Amino acid sequence: MKKLSLLMLLMLAFVACNDDVKKEAVSEVKPKKAPPVEKEYGFVLNDFEVVKDTIEPGDSFGYILDKHGVDRGKVYEISQKVKDTFNPARIMAGKRYMILKKKDSARTPQYFIYRNDKINYTVVQIGDSIRAYTKKKPVSVKKREISGVVTSSLSEAMQKQGLSNLLVYELANIYQWSIDFFKLQKGDQFKMVYHEKYIDDTIFAGIESVEAAVFKHADKPFYAFEYEADSVTGKPSYYDEEAKALQSFFLKAPLNYSRISSRYQKRRFHPVQKRWKAHLGTDYAAAHGTPIVTTADGIVIASSYTSGNGNYVKVRHNSKYTTQYLHMTKRNVRRGQHVKQGDVIGYVGSTGLATGPHVCYRFWVNGRQVDPYRQNLPTAKNIDKAHKEAYYAHIEDLKKELDSIPYKNI
Repeated sequence: MKKLSLLMLLMLAFVACNDDVKKEAVSEVKPKKAPPVEKEYGFVLNDFEVVKDTIEPGDSFGYILDKHGVDRGKVYEISQKVKDTFNPARIMAGKRYMILKKKDSARTPQYFIYRNDKINYTVVQIGDSIRAYTKKKPVSVKKREISGVVTSSLSEAMQKQGLSNLLVYELANIYQWSIDFFKLQKGDQFKMVYHEKYIDDTIFAGIESVEAAVFKHADKPFYAFEYEADSVTGKPSYYDEEAKALQSFFLKAPLNYSRISSRYQKRRFHPVQKRWKAHLGTDYAAAHGTPIVTTADGIVIASSYTSGNGNYVKVRHNSKYTTQYLHMTKRNVRRGQHVKQGDVIGYVGSTGLATGPHVCYRFWVNGRQVDPYRQNLPTAKNIDKAHKEAYYAHIEDLKKELDSIPYKNI
């Protein structure tokens, strides 16, 4: 009996051992899980050796490609062939780029991809054939409704709700002629219906538009509705519930500034030249690189550089009004170019006779330099009678939507 029991135990052990061997054999032939397919900029990145980096101050297109085995002759050939689409001399520090290389022993670079901004990018084909093209990442637009209340500042009200500070600039631009945002009161309330942009449905890429807003300041509601009243320009403006324009012919300032560092005055001690002289402009202090916009529609009559003005742009708006913008780090328009109110014409810098980053804004009326804050400037046109019915029909549901959003309280 003992022998039989021992035999059965040996048989069980053999079967168990055999099962383990089978399991081990099965696990050995189990296929490896393929890596997830990674796509970006229209390429399957798995097919390439990928280099991701950021342009550093002093880097040039040639220096970057040279580091990755592209000789100077080839760099020159690429630069000449793609300059109409992509100017290698204008790559900027801080911009991201990607190089896609062949998966061969030479690791030969095939593509240089330059990210112009969050949405736009340029692909430079640098392999056997050379060409360049600019494309956009897929962007979706999502509608949002918000309500907020001011406790100390508009920025703080946005931050408390986890909202982008870009909305502060949007509201400031819409209401700059109706509300003094430096004199907001505790308890002021606002509501907005707006659209946000997202890359690949997940990455926030900015504000697409503000469709409607109401700002209750000192217990008075100020409504604003986006509407394209001028089909010629195709540019929408903002009007209130009575079809009156909220915007002016001129913007109040050429940028979102932190403070006015020096006003128009006939006698001021110049901080660089160390002498008393007239200051016939308004200085707006702002961070280096802040976009500068034209305050009204017009034609660029100068985009140049002088030792005093630094990089500057001058815009003629009509036969009566001209404006000028000084000390830019970079100009964004050329002479003869038509610009619309709010178009970016340059970026804040400290070129020329300047001690820090700011823009000096100058204003001419009939050829005479004046203080814009002392002028009775024209306002934008209200919606005319012939189009009011269409406007009221357009805002009817928007106003109901705004009014249905509850106000937030302190």
